[in-house]
Amino acid sequence: MTGANAMSGLPALPAVVAALALLAGPSQLAGQIDYRNLDDDRPTVIEDAYPVERYAFEILLPYRFEREPGGGVVHAAIPELAGGLLPNFQLGLKVPIAVERSGGVTTRGLSGLRVFALYNFNTESRVLPAVSLRFDLALPAGPLGGDVTRAAVKAITTRSWGRNRIHLNAAYSVGRAGVAAAAEPLSRWWAGAAVDRTLFRHSTLVVGEVYAAQAERGSRAEVVASVGVRRQVTPTTVLDLGIARGLRDGPSAAFTVGLSHAFAVAAIMPGGGR
Repeated sequence: MTGANAMSGLPALPAVVAALALLAGPSQLAGQIDYRNLDDDRPTVIEDAYPVERYAFEILLPYRFEREPGGGVVHAAIPELAGGLLPNFQLGLKVPIAVERSGGVTTRGLSGLRVFALYNFNTESRVLPAVSLRFDLALPAGPLGGDVTRAAVKAITTRSWGRNRIHLNAAYSVGRAGVAAAAEPLSRWWAGAAVDRTLFRHSTLVVGEVYAAQAERGSRAEVVASVGVRRQVTPTTVLDLGIARGLRDGPSAAFTVGLSHAFAVAAIMPGGGR
C-alpha cells in the first residue's frame, strides 16, 4: 500500500482506544476458537492454511493506516466476505475503499476489487503440516484501483507444537507492470514466516511475522516486520489489532484494527456442515 496522510499522521484514535479496551477486558469465552484463524492482513499479512468451515461465512471489517517514508499516507477500509462453499474450500471478495494523500493532493474512492479462493489439501497430521493454495484476482476499479489486472497464487503451510504455530506463505503474481492500487495491491512476489501463540484462558492469539515483497520485477524488495493480536470478544465476533514497520524500505509505520463476524447456514443446507 502506498500513501499519505492527514489527521496529523495519526490513525483513528477512537478506534485505537476502543481496541485496547476490548483487548484488556477480562472476559473468557471457553470453547470459542475463531480467534485462532489467521486471515491475510488480520492482523498480519501472513495467514494460516485453514479455510472457513463449510456453510459458514465471515464478514470482515478492517481499517488500515499506512505512512510511507516519503510522507504519503493511506487510510483504507477493506470490507470482505468469505464463505465455505465446499469442504476445505472458501471463496471471498474484498472491496477496498481508500483515502490517499500525497504531495498535498487527496484522492478518495474505490481501490480496485479482489476475488480469491483457498483450498486446503490436508489438515495437519503428526507427519505433515496443513497445506493450502490460494488464488487471487485483483481488478482495477475506482480512482485508486490502479490500471492493471493481476492474478496470484500463494502456497500456505501451518505447523503446530503445543500452543504455538508457525506459518509459511509464498506468493507470485502475473500481469503487466503498471500503476498499482493504493490499497491491497498484489506484489510481483512476496514470502514470509509468522509465529503465533494461543492464550486459551483469554481467547487471545498473539502473532509476529517478517516478510519480503517486491512490488514490480526489477524493483528493490522491501522487508517488513509486524506484530498483532486477535481476541474473541463474543462467541461470533473477533477483534484484531496490529502494527508494522519496514525494516528495509516498506512503510515507516502501519496500523490495522478490525472486527470479523462469523455466521453459519448449515441449518438450512442439506447435509449440515463439513
